[in-house]
Amino acid sequence: MNRAEVLAEALPYIEKFRGSYIVIKYGGHAMLDERAKDWTIKDTILLKYVGMKPVIVHGGGPEISVAMEKMGKKPKFIEGLRVTDEETLDIAKMVLVGKINTDIVSRINSMGCKAIGLSGKDGGLIIAKKRPPQKIVSEGVEKEVDLGLVGETEEINPEIIRILTDSDYIPVISPIGLSREGASLNLNADTVAGDIASAIGAKKLVILTDVPGVMMDVNDRGTLIKVLKTSRIPVLIKRGVIKGSMVPKVEACKKSVWAGVDKAHIIDGRVEHAILLELFTEEGMGTMVERG
Repeated sequence: MNRAEVLAEALPYIEKFRGSYIVIKYGGHAMLDERAKDWTIKDTILLKYVGMKPVIVHGGGPEISVAMEKMGKKPKFIEGLRVTDEETLDIAKMVLVGKINTDIVSRINSMGCKAIGLSGKDGGLIIAKKRPPQKIVSEGVEKEVDLGLVGETEEINPEIIRILTDSDYIPVISPIGLSREGASLNLNADTVAGDIASAIGAKKLVILTDVPGVMMDVNDRGTLIKVLKTSRIPVLIKRGVIKGSMVPKVEACKKSVWAGVDKAHIIDGRVEHAILLELFTEEGMGTMVERG
């Protein structure tokens, strides 16, 4: 009966989202733990089989740092922001495109579904521009720092995504963009996921991370914000409730819902079948960001 009730509860959501794009930002624990990898991929395939159009965008920051150290290059961060020179960018492309992307594609294909790996450079998918020097406060002093070959989205050309999904493939996208001058740029995967969701008119943006969602107190799971209105986000950032790596996630959600995405979700990828629980149950399990 419990299983029957779960299926019955899921039915109206399946009907509502059928034929819609669902963008999943794949990151955190879900990328590192073998069991989490499997259930995340299975959830994504299930979305496909019930008539949705899933699109995966993945990151890979920890793996890039590990690869750099193995090659004798120490990762450099300024106030949490990675500095990317030519050598670092080459390593990032090797890890993101050559390792992580192909692994996700292989797992999807091995489970009987069809996937194709892309970077933002393929088909002119992501046109990017170099980020200007960032203002940071270090030891009470504000200064500008140049992060190097780090970019931000200038334009998304979603034609290749539509071609692939119409041909029954799941696109798997690495966050490497191309400038109008032909230079490769490393992009934030959360931001890219939000930009792609906006450009293709996705119904949902789902960001997997390693915490339950946005919490008033990161040490107290009971302070999880189940529904986060976009108007609250600047206040929570200013108060330091939303900080660090959570900032680009929340900003991507805010930007996407204002661009027409129905709802955006930040969920815990460490929880088995987190994607299905968030999308197909009334209670959900993470933070849902909506306009207002």
